[in-house]
Amino acid sequence: MTDTMTKRDKRIAALRQNPKAVRFENACRIAESLGFEWQGGRGSHRTYGRYNEPTLLNFQDRNGYIKPYQARQLIEMVDKYECD
Repeated sequence: MTDTMTKRDKRIAALRQNPKAVRFENACRIAESLGFEWQGGRGSHRTYGRYNEPTLLNFQDRNGYIKPYQARQLIEMVDKYECD
């Protein structure tokens, strides 16, 4: 990672490099940067949705990290919307 990378770029690079250790707050910020909006959630969960996107992103805060399958879903959305 170079100094010219934005914080967003660094978060996405970290997501791709190690999907088993993605911080909950970083996942939420990445989702928001892709145009997803907070839809709600209870307790340790946050759900994000995007207009005309049938997939909802649901993140569960597990000691500050999200589960690996949730990171994989987020990577799919990054691949789909990163250029938007």
